[in-house]
Amino acid sequence: MSRIGKKAVPIPSGVTANVEGQTVKIKGPKGALQVVLHGDVEAKMDNGAIKLDPRHETKRARSQWGTSRTLVANLIAGVTKGFEERLEITGVGFRAAVQGKNLQLQLGYSHDVAYPIPEGITIQAAKPTEILITGPDKQKVGQVAAEIRGFRPPEPYKGKGVKYAGEYIFRKEGKKK
Repeated sequence: MSRIGKKAVPIPSGVTANVEGQTVKIKGPKGALQVVLHGDVEAKMDNGAIKLDPRHETKRARSQWGTSRTLVANLIAGVTKGFEERLEITGVGFRAAVQGKNLQLQLGYSHDVAYPIPEGITIQAAKPTEILITGPDKQKVGQVAAEIRGFRPPEPYKGKGVKYAGEYIFRKEGKKK
């Protein structure tokens, strides 16, 4: 039995939820999101909450049960509070700035990297060495953060590059004479 899947997802005030077959649609103050659940999981509205149950007693159905409940809970958290990811840039001359609908990154290459900001995502660069990515969709926020980090991942010798806030970079000792 899934301990996470057993709990119903409560719907807070100001949020409307709609379950149509395998599609769960959530609308709130930060936007509207939807998810299509796996066929082995059944979702239904139950007095102000969304209850999920496995359709069969197979291993796959039980594993999708907890995952589906977390996806629905993330939709509700996204339309109420939203999600954020912080990136830090380390390195001499490395910086970021938002220009219109693009994020301009200077990461030590011969050219600037222009990253187009996707729809539904907000990127702020309050300091040239910090990037704040916010949005209602947890998967999209994480994907954007991973793509920006992928332009120059932190290297182990000097620690230069783009890293997540709080990420520990395992440092190596350089060459010895």
